[in-house]
Amino acid sequence: MTREIITGKVKIGNYHPLVLIAGPCVIENESATMRHAERLMTICNDLSMPLIFKASYDKANRTSIKAFRGPGIKEGLAILRKVKESLGVPVISDIHSIEQIAPAAEVLDILQIPAFLCRQTDLLIAAAESGRIINVKKGQFLSPWDMKNVAGKIAASGNENIILTERGASFGYNNLVVDMRSFPVMRATGYPVVFDATHSVQLPGGQGDSSGGQREFVEYLSRGAVATGIDGIFMEVHEDPDKALCDGPNSIPLGDLPLLLKTLQALDSVVKQRPAQ
Repeated sequence: MTREIITGKVKIGNYHPLVLIAGPCVIENESATMRHAERLMTICNDLSMPLIFKASYDKANRTSIKAFRGPGIKEGLAILRKVKESLGVPVISDIHSIEQIAPAAEVLDILQIPAFLCRQTDLLIAAAESGRIINVKKGQFLSPWDMKNVAGKIAASGNENIILTERGASFGYNNLVVDMRSFPVMRATGYPVVFDATHSVQLPGGQGDSSGGQREFVEYLSRGAVATGIDGIFMEVHEDPDKALCDGPNSIPLGDLPLLLKTLQALDSVVKQRPAQ
């Protein structure tokens, strides 16, 4: 059993049904972001699946200096506020520095700590002190049991609204692997665990000046992760991934999402009828 985290009407953890955290990798513009959010809401409403909308206002860790990073924090948060208020859906985005926390916490329901920053103590503590839910991506360089210390830094500030997200571990060059043992190990911390299914098939720097990806494996890894009893699934989706301005190779086409989610819901229902001891 894990801690129950509540944001709006969404409950994650404590054997609640699988939650979807999804959206495009980056905010490309307001109209595209609203279009994606509205489509996701329709899909999730049809499936009675809880949704948290994600999109980054600034992708600060792009491979190349020439890569598109997003509109920046001011414009990006304004767009996410519009998504939140017009659709009534919780929103999440990355923070990269202590200075971003205060303005981000005014809009975001969940502050996300990027994988490469998951050990930055001052950032974790400052994020915790905002009072918002904190989702921490496990660094590609960390073991799953190391996340106990990461969560401990946040909890030490009195904020135990913590979510831990697996996104694969570095394996040689330009490749990631997912160890399914990491899910029960991280859930043993007592906090909900999410699987980042699309970043886990990313090939970091795999195209030289940008990352590649193998979206054809998202479904297989997602099935395996859901079968362990995870609390949420994180996916980057796009209406036309081949034209996406960020992470297109590992993004799921929106048109393919309903069938995939139905499969994952069915697995989740079976697994949570008999939770692992």
